[in-house]
Amino acid sequence: MTNESQSISLAELAGRIGADVDGDPAFTVSGPASLDRATASDLSFFSDRRRSSDLAATRAGAVILARDDRALFDGPCLIAEDPYLAFIDACRILVGSESSGSPGVDESARVDASVRLGEGVSVGASAVVERGAELGNDVIVGATAFVGAGARIGASSRIAPGVRIYPGCRIGERCRIEAGAVIGAPGFGYHPSEEGWTEVPQIGSVIIGDDVDIGANTTVDRGALNDTVIGDGVKLDNLIQVAHNVVIGDHTAIAACTGIAGSARIGKRCRIGGKVSIVGHLSIVDDVTIHAATVITRSISRPGVYSSTLSAHTAPRWRRILASLGRIDEIVARVRALERAAGLREKGDH
Repeated sequence: MTNESQSISLAELAGRIGADVDGDPAFTVSGPASLDRATASDLSFFSDRRRSSDLAATRAGAVILARDDRALFDGPCLIAEDPYLAFIDACRILVGSESSGSPGVDESARVDASVRLGEGVSVGASAVVERGAELGNDVIVGATAFVGAGARIGASSRIAPGVRIYPGCRIGERCRIEAGAVIGAPGFGYHPSEEGWTEVPQIGSVIIGDDVDIGANTTVDRGALNDTVIGDGVKLDNLIQVAHNVVIGDHTAIAACTGIAGSARIGKRCRIGGKVSIVGHLSIVDDVTIHAATVITRSISRPGVYSSTLSAHTAPRWRRILASLGRIDEIVARVRALERAAGLREKGDH
């Protein structure tokens, strides 16, 4: 839940977000809005010239934009080097952050007497915090959340309702873990035997750095022997699977429905699109971008942009493509034979 919007002058807002005023500094705005939905009391932003028509038609009272775009809007403006980033900062001021709740432990919560509670901690209704756990200053544990024995949660972290944090996991400071996320469940480890499958004990933990955001219903499995590690500043979207022993480097961002198999290592500052599949036991260097729906089956040793997505076709065309793929060995052999006949390839060349 967010706080009520508040009115603020452009002069005061500019000072707080590091922007310059161009227009009436006393003009007040009371809320943020997109260009197409803004009213005369709203602040919006413009950062993409492909949306010039939206800017021309907007009813926003004021707009944040770059200096080079000032002539595109007649009203008062805030000038910023990065208009969208400045707008994000303005939203925090105009609307406020999520409610922190009231410090204290709800009477229906179960908090073991051995738990170490920092100052300003809030534990919601029917939440459970087991023995030996530690909650830092200003930690919020939402209603029905579970924090297992010996788990540690750093200062100012927010654990949303319904989150499950298994025993022994460590969460850094200023983290946000959204509803339904599961941190530290046993990894998928089994060994075939004559009787079927023998479960491999998962005795590692999960270590999460500072300033990490984890989306709703995302799962981060505990390690088998070594820990699963999520670096500082990592951003994980909803519905992501992070398997046992995975390591994700600092400030990497991963979009929804991506699956990362066991013992994969992902570098720092990577950007991974939605529905990406990453095979286990491979490594990806720092500063790699992977497009949505890509399948990564080999390690990536050079920074860059990677993609293996097939675009959509009509069903009849797709069937013809599949039929051609089924004959690919025959087609390649015929092309090589033709190249040899034309003197373009020596026999035995590949």
